[in-house]
Amino acid sequence: MNMKKILAIILALVMMTAAFSACGNTEAEPNAPETSAEDTEAAPETPEETPEQPAESATVKIASLKGPTTMGMVKMMDDSDNSLLSDTYDVQIFGTADEIVGLLVNGEIDVANVPCNLASVLYKKTEGKIETVGINTLGVLYILAASEEPFETVEDLRGKTIYSTGKGTTPEYVLNYILTSNGIDPTADVNIEYLSEATEVAAKMSESTDAIAVLPQPYVTVAMTQNENLRIVFDLTEEWEKIDGTKLVTGVTVARKEFIESNPEALERLITNYTASVDYVNTNTDDAANLVEKYDIVKAPVAKKALPYCNIVFMTGDEMKTNVEKYLTVLYESDPTSVGGELPDEGFYYIPQ
Repeated sequence: MNMKKILAIILALVMMTAAFSACGNTEAEPNAPETSAEDTEAAPETPEETPEQPAESATVKIASLKGPTTMGMVKMMDDSDNSLLSDTYDVQIFGTADEIVGLLVNGEIDVANVPCNLASVLYKKTEGKIETVGINTLGVLYILAASEEPFETVEDLRGKTIYSTGKGTTPEYVLNYILTSNGIDPTADVNIEYLSEATEVAAKMSESTDAIAVLPQPYVTVAMTQNENLRIVFDLTEEWEKIDGTKLVTGVTVARKEFIESNPEALERLITNYTASVDYVNTNTDDAANLVEKYDIVKAPVAKKALPYCNIVFMTGDEMKTNVEKYLTVLYESDPTSVGGELPDEGFYYIPQ
């Protein structure tokens, strides 16, 4: 075969290859711009989006007291039981604070709702192994009267007999502080008779026509239900605030430092969920009352009447610290042992940074 025939065959093969290449590109978009090797190298790679990871869930063991200190948590408890929250709240409700002390000291629970002065005692007892996270209940103490006699100022209590519970505890210290601040000597200018339980005081009021008593909620509501002549004449929280502008404190939420340090995100979620629960309880009385009954705290009709007077809050940070410090100082000046023998130091207060 001569050279001319060989060149002709090669040329034909090249033309066929070009034709097939053109056919292979018939599905390409018309008028598509050409991309050079330079352009391909310069085009940045699109990073794959990393889906946001859900917060790691935790199970938080909580102990609380039957009464206003638990009422504020009922929405959070219900949401947890219905798996609506990322964390699970295992809440145990107790009748007395003494039942909670051992669980907290032994590390069997993470968080507890307890009387404010008990928190101070526990801080001393555990050598600083707990912190106060927030105030969950302000004052729930009220003075009731059965007579129609007008009571306009605390001075009107002078010379009266007052029934109360809580000898050697918060009700006594609060009442004495308010009386003394208004120029009344608790030992000479009034006759205070202490009974062992709030139910006894409520019973005494139910059969009286002229008695005066100091009672906490929800016992105030129970007593007023039993005796239609009873009325609230003084809100001791308001009277406390009149003295120096601080709030009367009843219950606080404490957490073990070990739990705080090992689960800081879980604690912050707890604060958020607790605050939301309190807001719900304070603005949805009927529904909240049903939840209060669901968790066997008090019956819904009683809860419905009592909730507006329970001063349920969730106060944190510096505001919490200011009010707790004042409250504990008043108790310390009345009886140092009521707060553990000494006022707690700065480590007692959980202040988020």
